[in-house]
Amino acid sequence: MWIYQKKLQYPVRVSQCNPRLAKYLIEQYGGADGELAAALRYLNQRYTIPDRIIGLLTDIGTEEFGHLEMIATMVYKLTKDATLEQLRDAGLGEHAADHGPALFYHNAAGVPFTATYIQAKGDPITDLYEDIAAEEKARATYQWLIDMSDDPDLNDALRFLREREVIHSQRFREAVEILKQEQQQKHFF
Repeated sequence: MWIYQKKLQYPVRVSQCNPRLAKYLIEQYGGADGELAAALRYLNQRYTIPDRIIGLLTDIGTEEFGHLEMIATMVYKLTKDATLEQLRDAGLGEHAADHGPALFYHNAAGVPFTATYIQAKGDPITDLYEDIAAEEKARATYQWLIDMSDDPDLNDALRFLREREVIHSQRFREAVEILKQEQQQKHFF
C-alpha cells in the first residue's frame, strides 16, 4: 500500500542534548492531541465518510504517521547522549526506569496513550469538525513547543509541523463545505 523511503518528511536537526525539551515533545508523540491520535483517528473515520472524502482522510492520516516519525527522531536526538542524572532532572526518570532509551506512547506528564483519544461519531460533518479541532489543538501545541525551545535547528522542524497542521485544518474545512453542498442538493431517484 505504501512505498517507504528511508528519509523523514522534513529534516530533523538538533543543536544539543536537551532531555527537558524531549519530555515536552513527547506530548506530540503519545498525547491526546498528538500525531499518533490524529493518524489513528483519520484512518479510522474513513469507514463512515463519503467516498469523495476518503482520500483526504487517508492522505492526512498517513502523513500524520510521518510526523510521528519526526517527533520520535527529535526525542531520540535530544536524549541519546543524556546521562541518567540528566534524564531524572528533566522529569524522565520514571520513563527511563520503565522503558530505558526506548520511546513509549505517553504524554508529557507520563500518562499512557489511550484509545479514548481517538474520536469517531459516524456522522461525516461531526467527524470533520472534530478533525479541524484536533489540527488546531496540535497547531497550538507546536507553537507552545517552539516558544519553549531555544534550539533554532529543532524549531525549524517544529515550524514545519505547525504549518502542516494549518494545511490539514484548511483541507478539513474544505471537506465540510463539500459535504454541506452535497446535502443541500436535491436528490432524484
